[in-house]
Amino acid sequence: MDLGLKDKVVVITGGGTGIGFAAALEFAREGARVAICGRTTQKLKDAAAQFEQLGFDLYTKTCDVTLSNEVKAFADAVTKDLGLIDIWVNNAGSNQIKSLVEYDDEEMEMLIGINLKSFIICSNIAAKAMKGRGGVIINASSFSALIPNAGRGVYSACKSAVLNLTRTYAAELAAEHIRVVAYIPGQIVTALTIKVLQSIGKEKLISNIPMRRLGTPEDLAKPIVFLASDAAAYINGCALEVSGAKFCVQNPGYSWENN
Repeated sequence: MDLGLKDKVVVITGGGTGIGFAAALEFAREGARVAICGRTTQKLKDAAAQFEQLGFDLYTKTCDVTLSNEVKAFADAVTKDLGLIDIWVNNAGSNQIKSLVEYDDEEMEMLIGINLKSFIICSNIAAKAMKGRGGVIINASSFSALIPNAGRGVYSACKSAVLNLTRTYAAELAAEHIRVVAYIPGQIVTALTIKVLQSIGKEKLISNIPMRRLGTPEDLAKPIVFLASDAAAYINGCALEVSGAKFCVQNPGYSWENN
């Protein structure tokens, strides 16, 4: 299937590692021109080097997505160097394992900033960049938005709000021909999650997943690219769950136990 993404300009926040990087690479394989941003210069350099080894170009720029002036500068730079922005993926995020009663104001503000405020800042700037032409905004939510995660309460609440905002933006931007959708990753193994996953244990984690395996960034990359394409032209204001059917029933191991 030709997804029609050749020469489309794609922006991915937090695209230096994990799901963001895998999606960036998949867009590049489809012929898109890809720009990523992040707070860590070295991660961006490493990502660009990997792209170069594979024969692809990658536009990178350091940016704090919680600051509207930096996001605006990034968007302006991408437009100047690559062309008008067609697709914007709000992928940047952060987490902290701590009970709600233990958070101080600074920690709460940090998590709300990166996991919620940044989505509004980036979506507003993306919408202005796409005004009059149309485009697609894709938001990273989390399985924690569906079932809150104790010890990750602020993160869970923010990711739930992202789903709410996705629907609202879809309605508010429809006349501009801008689609707004979200994706919900399940238990995905990335450099950011690997230590926590190891501490919990693989068997315990996959016991909730009928497919009996953890996900990879590549499992998310193709669905994200699909959502951005015209093949998904009538998909709007909703979220795609990519979780291996995690908790689709109360007894996820049924098939294995009765096979």
